[in-house]
Amino acid sequence: MDTNAIIDYLGKKFPPDGMKFMNDTIDNGPTLSVISKIELLSFNTTDEDYQLLLNFMNDSLVLDITNSIVDRSIAIRKSYKTKLPDAIIAGTAIDYDFVLVTRNNSDFKNIEGLKLINPHNL
Repeated sequence: MDTNAIIDYLGKKFPPDGMKFMNDTIDNGPTLSVISKIELLSFNTTDEDYQLLLNFMNDSLVLDITNSIVDRSIAIRKSYKTKLPDAIIAGTAIDYDFVLVTRNNSDFKNIEGLKLINPHNL
């Protein structure tokens, strides 16, 4: 899951079909890159919202950056001029053969081998 998808989910900003998809996905155990954890827990927010983010992280499988992900991220940055956090998130999804859940298709749509789903479009 991309950071923006998590924020939209926790803020209940998806349409009904998108919320159902996200609920089902999260019920099966959310998986995300360590980059999303860093991005989410770096927000300056209220104590209540921080606790919500922390609880989400505690219920998630957070994937660390492996050498394989590093190599994929380098290749993505060279080929697509992607920002480093997005390259790592994309590289992680490709490495694990996951579908990346994001609302920001424009940053990822051209990356070969990356499968995307946008809950806003369901």
